[in-house]
Amino acid sequence: MTQLTKGIRVTTKVKFKEEYSEPENSYFVFFYRITIENFNDFEVQLLRRHWDIFDSNGIKTVVNGEGVVGENPILTPGELFCYESACNLESGMGSMSGFYEFMRTSDGVLFQAEIPEFVMEVPYMLN
Repeated sequence: MTQLTKGIRVTTKVKFKEEYSEPENSYFVFFYRITIENFNDFEVQLLRRHWDIFDSNGIKTVVNGEGVVGENPILTPGELFCYESACNLESGMGSMSGFYEFMRTSDGVLFQAEIPEFVMEVPYMLN
């Protein structure tokens, strides 16, 4: 999935990781890769993240935090930043969406860029 907001393009890819999951214990692990690209004509810094995580069993989790994977990347015009992380669900099906808060480094103006919703689902559960 891809979303362009205020000159920031966020692309998400997700994959179920059976080798880390324990279905018998209602523990399903998904890895996701995020690519963030700066299409603005100014430099930006990623300050914070906000995630809304929905598990199909009805549990909603909200995650707020500084940066991503321990970093607050600075992106010059045309630059991109990629990272990988993981999420676990109890039901084997759910979704994630949210936003990043950025700062324009030249003047400190803050803005948000949307993270497009992506679905996490165990492939064999769809059969």
